[in-house]
Amino acid sequence: MTLQQLYSILAARWKSSLLVLLVTVVAIVSASLMLPKKYTATASVMLDVRSPDPVAGVVLAGMMSPAYMATQVDLIGSERVARRAIESLGLNADPQLREQWQEATQGQGDFEAWLSDGLLKSLEIKPSRESNVISLSYTSPDPKFAAAVANAFVRAYIDTSLELRVDPARQYSGFFDNRAKELRDELEAAQARLSAYQRDKGLIATDERVDVENARLAELSSQLVMLQSIAAESGGRQAQAGARPDQMAEVLNNPVVANLSADVAREESRLKELTSRLGDRHPQVIEARARLAELHARLDTATRRASGSVNVNNSVNQTRVAQVRSELAAQRAKVLQLNSLRDEAAVLQRDVQNAQRAYDSMTQRATQSSVESQNTQTNISVIKQATAPVAASSPNVRRNALAALFVGVLLAVGVALGLEVLDRRLRTSADVLTELKQPLLVVLPVAHSALEGKEPLRVRMIKARVLTGLPRPDAPT
Repeated sequence: MTLQQLYSILAARWKSSLLVLLVTVVAIVSASLMLPKKYTATASVMLDVRSPDPVAGVVLAGMMSPAYMATQVDLIGSERVARRAIESLGLNADPQLREQWQEATQGQGDFEAWLSDGLLKSLEIKPSRESNVISLSYTSPDPKFAAAVANAFVRAYIDTSLELRVDPARQYSGFFDNRAKELRDELEAAQARLSAYQRDKGLIATDERVDVENARLAELSSQLVMLQSIAAESGGRQAQAGARPDQMAEVLNNPVVANLSADVAREESRLKELTSRLGDRHPQVIEARARLAELHARLDTATRRASGSVNVNNSVNQTRVAQVRSELAAQRAKVLQLNSLRDEAAVLQRDVQNAQRAYDSMTQRATQSSVESQNTQTNISVIKQATAPVAASSPNVRRNALAALFVGVLLAVGVALGLEVLDRRLRTSADVLTELKQPLLVVLPVAHSALEGKEPLRVRMIKARVLTGLPRPDAPT
């Protein structure tokens, strides 16, 4: 259908269309005027999700997630918040509301749940886009009641949010307190075991004692090495003393031996002189030979005595080596035992340290949970209190009138088209081609008198002849 055809139809049936339009507008406007007035009160809250938590000291990651705002919206519209709002308003004690509940449900179900459903149906929760502000709007015939309910939901939401955060903290606080007591007992038991072990084993300062004993072991090792060197040297000198004692430094450097050797040399020279002068059997020669033998005996005795000190020194050195070796073995065993005791004490010490760390961590968590359980602040701030509205939010007569006008126009056009379908007529020259499927021969002008319903006889006869001469749509050509 073209615009020209639509215009011709509306122009032909304008009375029906106008009637439908007027009836629609009048009906909708009248219904709007007859509906009871309702008032909408709005309150707004803002959620601070970027400031750090005052107890934890950090920004909680859950608050930064996109689901946080949706969760808060669901919390506001929950039955728990609604029940708290009902309790703050005192609606659960209203006898009229209880009678209405009795009539509506015959006393079945929960009265506060029924009230909650009724309030939530009239409550609109709208989070702002790209911000942390949530608006709560409540609609009621009473403007003061609407404002009271909106404010009650705000207070109930803040209290419920704080309660949901504080209640788990209280539960955790009790758990952490009990666990801290258990860990303290374990710490005291570990410290008691360590103290008893140190007392039984005589360990006071384990590390210092080990250092002292290790130093003693190192000193004994050094002494043993030095004494072994001295003993080896004295052993070699003792062997030399047994083979050629007269060539030993101790013998050569001995003043007695040196004097006796000088006397022997002088006496040998004198004996040789006397023998060459007096002969072997002269009494002086015999006396000189006896004196020389005595000097040789004294020299041998002095030499043995001088070389005997080497044997004594070697014996002493060997004894000292054996003694230091025994002390070294005993010290080594003592250090090994002390290391074993230190290792066992270190195990007990680690038990004490682990128990201390666990107790400190649990005490810290218990303190934090205790502080959180006493928290009275939330991240929710009221930025607008609901006030009793002056103008009604519904019915909106102006908006309903515009809607009625739009609907009326659509209905008017629809009615005109419907009537045209039921009573189809040729209104334009294009209808002849599309509807009759015939060629258009002539178009007669519309006379002024035809507009008034007084068509001349001559014009009617011409139309009759033209239409009679045209073949019928179903006639064969």
